Amino acid sequence: MTSKRTNSIGRRRVLGYGAAATAFAATAMRPTGGWTQSAKTTPVNLQIGWITGGNQLGEVVAKAMGFYEEEGLALTIQPGGPSIDGVAIVASGKFEIGQVSSSPSLMLAASQGLPIKCFAVGAQEHPYTFFSLGKKPVKTPQELVGKKVGIQATGKILLTAMLKKHNIPEDKVEVVVAGADMTPLLSGQVDVFTGWLTNTTALKPLGPDRVDLRLWDSGIKLYALPYYATNDTLTKKTEMLAAFVRATGKGWAHAHANREKAVDALVKEYPNLVRADEIAAADVMLAYEFTAATKANGWGQMDMANWKDQIAVYDDLKQFTAGAPKLEAVATTAILDMTKDKRPKIG
Repeated sequence: MTSKRTNSIGRRRVLGYGAAATAFAATAMRPTGGWTQSAKTTPVNLQIGWITGGNQLGEVVAKAMGFYEEEGLALTIQPGGPSIDGVAIVASGKFEIGQVSSSPSLMLAASQGLPIKCFAVGAQEHPYTFFSLGKKPVKTPQELVGKKVGIQATGKILLTAMLKKHNIPEDKVEVVVAGADMTPLLSGQVDVFTGWLTNTTALKPLGPDRVDLRLWDSGIKLYALPYYATNDTLTKKTEMLAAFVRATGKGWAHAHANREKAVDALVKEYPNLVRADEIAAADVMLAYEFTAATKANGWGQMDMANWKDQIAVYDDLKQFTAGAPKLEAVATTAILDMTKDKRPKIG
């Protein structure tokens, strides 16, 4: 569960659920434990953009509880990684559903004519954050002036967007391209370092006096962990996507209500994970999956006006070499509309 959980987001591969899944099912008062594939289920593949792990807590729980089977689906989570282009794989039609770390990936894909579209959103507010230490806090975008910011090359556009939003000249901030390790901040090489708030393990060394400046709070309101499918799948397999959304939302709701048992199932599925770390991470991740917006509109919701604003921000930053995509080419609420009474309203 990180952006670095996106890089860290897993690091682990699939085994089985066994006792942990059975215990989880018993806790949730289901008559049977674990999950077995029915001969009548339809295989569905979820291609993610990272090595599998904590960002799929809801999906793991939904599998363990049999929620996908109840919907007639047999879900396989296909891991990603640095050498795997998940968007291209889904766009080619090899797998039915994809999930990327951040909404701009889908906007950029649509601008290049790839036939994919977002149909639901996992993390309602992007966890991307500018971290500083209590002894030299940076609490507002204006306080970045004169500071050294350690940032990954792929994240530099996010800093640029924030600075432009607040009319801060880029040459007033020194950029230091870095990896995912927080050492430059701890050693004083930089004043600010970037990462995802969901990456609780990586943030531990920063201590309790850590200061967080969230990209979302600065006015750059991107989504994280959006789900997408091809236009063809959205047209011809609408009920399959609706079933996926219903089961996945139900899984996340059960994880929200039964966190430790949910993590037990997750760790059993991906044994390289550390239970204590994942419990802490789950608390943060669930706060992004369920917000005031999901309490009003249900898990997976998204605001098309916000998508329009995101496109405008990236267009203003001249990120669309082939021209800004149309809103309807980037996202659709069709599947959310089909499932509006079945998606959990928690926040």
